[in-house]
Amino acid sequence: MRAGVNPPARSLGPGKEQRMARTKPVIDVKGLRVERDVTILEDLTWRVERGQHWSILGANGSGKTSLLGALTAYLPLSSGEIAVCGRVYGTTDWRELRKSIGLVSASLLQRVSPSETALETVVSGKYAMVNYWGEVSAADRRKAMGILRQLGCDHLAHRAWRKLSQGERQRIGIGRAMMANLRLLLLDEPCAGLDPVARENFLQFLEHLAGTSASPTLVLVTHHIEEIVPSLSHVLVLKSGRILASGPKEQVLTSAVLSAAFDAEVTVVQSDSRYSMGLNSRK
Repeated sequence: MRAGVNPPARSLGPGKEQRMARTKPVIDVKGLRVERDVTILEDLTWRVERGQHWSILGANGSGKTSLLGALTAYLPLSSGEIAVCGRVYGTTDWRELRKSIGLVSASLLQRVSPSETALETVVSGKYAMVNYWGEVSAADRRKAMGILRQLGCDHLAHRAWRKLSQGERQRIGIGRAMMANLRLLLLDEPCAGLDPVARENFLQFLEHLAGTSASPTLVLVTHHIEEIVPSLSHVLVLKSGRILASGPKEQVLTSAVLSAAFDAEVTVVQSDSRYSMGLNSRK
């Protein structure tokens, strides 16, 4: 999206669109600036190549969720450019492009009707709506059930939303995103509110998803480096709306970088392809 440009309702042919998606970065952000009463994001340039899975890390107020809002065109830009799957916001129909971008966030899941079934929630993703109405077609039912089986949740198909645990809701939310022609899946703090066991179960599921050939590009937003599973290959660290560090996680997840990110003296430890962070004691 270029600042000040209204996106026209224009669509490329499916063949050309697929060729562009194969040759262009999944995400290409150049000089992004978002300003409201204050500057939220400033001079942000970031690329996500095909085959990479990223985590966005930072303290509260660092700009993580705002970046997701800009990527999904819910947060207008002040300047800069964003391209997703080879298509530049502002020169294409972002309403169609959104159908290729899955978003799982607490704010979205909170809007699901308590009486809606898990199957209906998954089907709603195909139509980019929250709370499905009408009859579910046989084709949509088959596809949704296939996704639920892939997620290990087919036994939840007819369970009402109010009867699902938080971890089950997160999985159903991913299933909802997968109903579209998904190329990019954005996960905004999906482990928030989960107890330690539920969190580990969800992270194991996420690791499995990332390792499948059909997985979309994953971008996980988190405060906690413990949630960066082995399949997440790269990390973007934000601080005060700017990029503090970006690159392969082995280079970014260091004590020096994270001490700067969180304004505290911390030590980063790696064990069995997972990371943890501890606060250095004061003497």
